[in-house]
Amino acid sequence: MPATPPPDGPYDTTSLRAAAVRRLLRLRDAQNLTHHDIRTVASAFTVHWRTVRRWMDNADTHNGTYTPRGRHHFTLTPAMHETLAQWHGNVTAAYRELARRALLGTPPASPATFHRAVGRALSPGQRAALRAGEAGRRRHDVHALRPHGNRNDVWETDHVEASVFVNVDGQRSKPWITWFVDHATCTICGLAVTPHQPGQDAILAAARDAILCGDHYRPFGGVPRKVRVDRGRDFLSTCVDEAFKKFGTELIVLPPYSPHLKGTVEAVNGAVKHTLFKGLPGYSHTPRSRRDRRGGPLWEMDELLDYETFVTLLLDWVDWWNNDHAIARLHRRTPAQAWHTDLTPIDTLDAEDLHTYTLKDAGPPLKITSKGVRWKSAYYVGTWMHGHGSAGEMVRLRHEPNQFHRVELYDADTLAYRGAAFRSDEMSPQHARELRNARRREADHYAAKARRARKNSKPRFVPTTVAQPPQPRNRLTASQAAAQLRELKSFSHDQHSEARPDLLSRPQPSSSRWTQPLPDPKPQDTP
Repeated sequence: MPATPPPDGPYDTTSLRAAAVRRLLRLRDAQNLTHHDIRTVASAFTVHWRTVRRWMDNADTHNGTYTPRGRHHFTLTPAMHETLAQWHGNVTAAYRELARRALLGTPPASPATFHRAVGRALSPGQRAALRAGEAGRRRHDVHALRPHGNRNDVWETDHVEASVFVNVDGQRSKPWITWFVDHATCTICGLAVTPHQPGQDAILAAARDAILCGDHYRPFGGVPRKVRVDRGRDFLSTCVDEAFKKFGTELIVLPPYSPHLKGTVEAVNGAVKHTLFKGLPGYSHTPRSRRDRRGGPLWEMDELLDYETFVTLLLDWVDWWNNDHAIARLHRRTPAQAWHTDLTPIDTLDAEDLHTYTLKDAGPPLKITSKGVRWKSAYYVGTWMHGHGSAGEMVRLRHEPNQFHRVELYDADTLAYRGAAFRSDEMSPQHARELRNARRREADHYAAKARRARKNSKPRFVPTTVAQPPQPRNRLTASQAAAQLRELKSFSHDQHSEARPDLLSRPQPSSSRWTQPLPDPKPQDTP
């Protein structure tokens, strides 16, 4: 390896030499150049004064601009660039291809020379783009830091899948977390956890938890001015957009493949994986041995945390992050200290004022009957409905997205809030679990049949060591082929017997009573 240069140089002084030469040329054109000026420049650059004279002669031949010739290097041609792209950045394979096609010059460049030329011509990001595409190139990008601003100026939100398997109602599953993080103070203002992939309801529940302050909510929150979101389908829904616009919050939709534009929430995503999930039982990225790879899952069901325990540990971690974790970007302060030090006023809301927030309208007005309000093949009943049944009162129904066990009812004429209602025929948790298990068994049964059918329909060929046409692995004997043909014929006969009567082929007329078309007249002979 080449020796490391000393910290005091020598550094590249080409631009300084060009500036000094321009000054000497101006003095010469004004007839004020002296030999002392040339010696002064030579001593500053620790060269001989004749060298400075050669610099001036070089500038005269290049229209007054000092242009050193530099050292000659082997450079890549367009054909070499094309071969590198064809081999996806594999320099050694590209060199072999160029050598076979005699495109390495005369005399041909050595492998080391070609590698050095590639290193000079392509940056690490460009070489990564050839190897791994746009995703590889983006890893070498440089991003500037955003201004911190004040609390509640900008929030960032995202979904993250927990790297932990959890026992969710007897099934192994990895929960998802949706949270809102304040950019200025790195404070987690609110979150929502779902045992499955989240949707609009998780976003709105996390937003409600982040906006409310006090009581059992965290002391951090309020109404933000802006919220940065990625281009996830749930974040781009009309329901989420309207929910934030109700308080004048601007929803900033970031361009695709730009996680650096919401780096605060991405840092929280990485921190929870390294400081919480790695220490929990059921961690999905635990290294496996050869025996574990051949067997079943690494974690048994009785070793996993139940869903409620996982949520409790996650909430404890959020409290640690907000109150005890010091962050270098905040000058070694905790997010809570940065939040309380900021004296920016907070727009707070009451929980009672949010009963219409995060709700979705169900359509036309509905009637209150003696059984309650009928919607989606079910009846919804509330304690406030006593005395209003069978009176023909009309109400409007609103509900949280994808949740139908509770709805909110409003007067159809004045839109005044009447109260909540719950499904009257809600099944017990045991019956719901049995129904889910039955559905899962049915789905697994047909999925196995589909996989087996795909496997049987895919042709299989014997391995070969010489170039020859592919040979089927299981070639049928004559008796086997005849048996399959008989089976197919019988299946075709069964299909004909089950065909619709109106699709059966009509018999040919065999009776003289049937009306038959007249024969075509014979053409007359022309004279």
